Formats: sequence, structure tokens, C-alpha cells
Amino acid sequence: MEQIIIGVDVGGTTIKIALITPDGRLVAKVQEPTPVAQGEDGILHQVAQMTDELLHKHGYAKEQALGIGVGVPGPIDARNGIVLQAVNLHWRKPVPLRDKLNTLTGLPVAVENDANMAALGEMWQGAGRGAEDLVVITLGTGVGGGIIVHGKVVHGINGVGGEIGHITMTPGSGSICNCGKTGCLETYTSATALIREGLQAAANGTSPLLAVVLSQRGELKAKDVLDAAKGGDRASLAIVDQAALYLGLALSHLANMLNPAKFVIGGGVAGAGEFLFSRVRESFARFVPFTYVVESTEIIAATLGNDAGVYGAGWMIRSQLEE
Repeated sequence: MEQIIIGVDVGGTTIKIALITPDGRLVAKVQEPTPVAQGEDGILHQVAQMTDELLHKHGYAKEQALGIGVGVPGPIDARNGIVLQAVNLHWRKPVPLRDKLNTLTGLPVAVENDANMAALGEMWQGAGRGAEDLVVITLGTGVGGGIIVHGKVVHGINGVGGEIGHITMTPGSGSICNCGKTGCLETYTSATALIREGLQAAANGTSPLLAVVLSQRGELKAKDVLDAAKGGDRASLAIVDQAALYLGLALSHLANMLNPAKFVIGGGVAGAGEFLFSRVRESFARFVPFTYVVESTEIIAATLGNDAGVYGAGWMIRSQLEE
């Protein structure tokens, strides 16, 4: 009887659920809107229902399921399967997700932060394959991260290990971050940061190109800034160079502490490809004091995209069975 693992990625907008074989083959995937307004119980009932329907649709009995791995946006008490807080889901108080979902489904449940799940997914079936010491960074609306040492996620005592986006790059200066501080990495390298700087360049006249895009569309996207930089727009190029400078600097600090084999970078901003990555590597090499570390550390693009979280959720169950 073929066994199957259920990987779940719960986001503020959508719930993604996948069926994954123990050797890492994605059999099927489905997603539906997250019923945030229905609270924690409504969301967990939705996960249980989607799981039952997906198993039935693809011919699996509940007895063939090894367990459910769940990634959630927020700090986690992974040992006890408790979500301490999930602002995007409007969970302001701790939610005993593992126990609640186990009661609903009758299956073993593992819970992890969504960024950490994505990191585990990239380690298992993505760009991080072959490495047990790696750091995964996502450059999206914010900057997320997951740190893996010897194949295990670094949680810290409060479950917030890997909050790379909030490394302070410029003490006492810089833009205000959503966390309330100024000068966080997130304020320099996220899509939000690129848009902010692009709007300023359009407004002050240093980028007539971005001003035209803004006037025609009524908004700017991070891709507009990246495309303008690739096209030679000097103001946009300065914005990208600044983002790459600070990202490379942050990675150098992490390399000095962790010496990972790989930095795997994903998210929308990473879509700029080698245009961005070559600049990040140059900055990294500038700030790392050890040549052999520069030579042995890969800075590469993530490969799993939106599937990283469900793969990581699958890995959580697989790894628990091996312990």
C-alpha cells in the first residue's frame, strides 16, 4: 500500500495542500481562499476538509497518510505544535494547531513557520539539495528567512530564529520598518523598498523613465525598477546596487556566524536573476574576510517557487518518521 504525506501551506490569502510521496514526488496539489473571517477553527476545518477531498480524489485512504505538515506565517513553538501568533490570519493568541488538527483528522501533525518550511523544502527538493547547512531568504513584500544547520531549522528560544529581514543595516538612520525600527535589511532589499525608492526617483526627477511608467499605470512595481535598471536607467540602477550592497553585507554577517554551504534566494525580487545575483556576490566577497569562505559559499536562486512550503511541510513528516 503506497504511503503519502500531506503538505499544507496556510497563508493569509490562500491555503495550499499537496500530496507528496516519501521520496519527494508531488502527486497532486490544490489551493483555496483562506477563510480568515471564520477564525482559527474555520481555517482548520477548511484544511481538514480539503485534505479529505484531495485524498479521496486521488484514490488514497486515510490509513495511507503518514501525517500532515503545516506551515503558518508567524512564530511557532514547534516542539508543542503551537502557533504563538499569526497576524496575517488574525490569530492574536496562541493556537494549539497540532492538537486541534490531529483531533479533526486523526493524523499525526507537525507545525512550523512558513519561511522555515520553505527553507526545508528547498533543502529537500530545491536549490539546496545536497546541503545540510544553508540559509534561505525570500525577497518579497518583506524579507523572510530560514536558517538550517545540520539539517535542522534554527528556532531560538522564542521561535523567531531566522528573522533575517530585521538585521539592522544602518543604525540610527534609514526608513522605518514594519517592525517599528529603522534601517532593517527589509527596508533596503524588499519589493516594498524598491517601490518606495522608485517612487521617490520618479517624483524628484532623477528617473524620467519611472515617472512615465507611474503616470501611465498609476503605480510602480518592483519589477518596473528592476527592468529600468537593466535598461540602463541610472537612478534605478543605483536603487538596485544599494539593495545588492546591503543584502551582500547581511549575507557576509551570516557567513561569519554560520558558514553555510548555500544561500538560496527566492521571492519576486530574485526574479531579476543574475543581474541582481552578480551584484550580491560582489558585495558578499567585499565584506567576507576569508577568501576560502567566498569561494566555498554558493549564492543561488531558489527553484521551487510557491511549492517550497508544501515540500517543506512534507519533509517535516518524513524526517519525524526517520527519528
